[in-house]
Amino acid sequence: MFIRFKDRSDAGKQLAAMLEHLRGQNVIVLALPRGGIPVGHEIARSLHLPLDVLNVRKLGVPWREELAMGAVGPGGVRVLNNEVIMATGVTQENLDEVTALERLEIDRRERLYRDGRPAPALRGHVVVLVDDGIATGASLRAAIAVVRSQRPARLIVAVPVAQRSVAVEIATECDEFVCLQRPGDLGAVSIWYEHFPQLTDQDIKIWLPGATAERAVI
Repeated sequence: MFIRFKDRSDAGKQLAAMLEHLRGQNVIVLALPRGGIPVGHEIARSLHLPLDVLNVRKLGVPWREELAMGAVGPGGVRVLNNEVIMATGVTQENLDEVTALERLEIDRRERLYRDGRPAPALRGHVVVLVDDGIATGASLRAAIAVVRSQRPARLIVAVPVAQRSVAVEIATECDEFVCLQRPGDLGAVSIWYEHFPQLTDQDIKIWLPGATAERAVI
């Protein structure tokens, strides 16, 4: 059944209701920018948990950027989709060039979003990874690799909507998978929301720790 969310905040509130069992535990909510931040904020606010950002970037095929051939994350993490790379004829030079550009963007976002704050220590914590939807799963797989490298006590992935076939795969890569909608044909993540604005860096900064500006509903 096709049920749309009002906006990302609405989706976050619905996910928080599914994560009530985490209340009072040693949990960190990590959201993927940009769209995952307002979703993660509502989960963290509802359950009184700390929120932080995990910067990962999709690696798009150079001549078809919406098609993910992998993703990169902090600490040198890179996850590749070799089937896409082979099918599209991407060369090692293509791959290295896109990887270098996306690593520069991760570095920029780390400086901007953290504003001098260190990344949280994840070892021994329950980590909830949040995004506003999963299409290919490339970025989320990179995020999972980053989190797993720090040996958390448990890793939970929480998303409002995910392509069903990808959801099945992601569920095997985490300890718990919480997803409200699993359509067989996702289309674009945006069609599952009534209000789905493009977010800017400044939008994101006001949702992160230490922000004082008034937050909009996004």
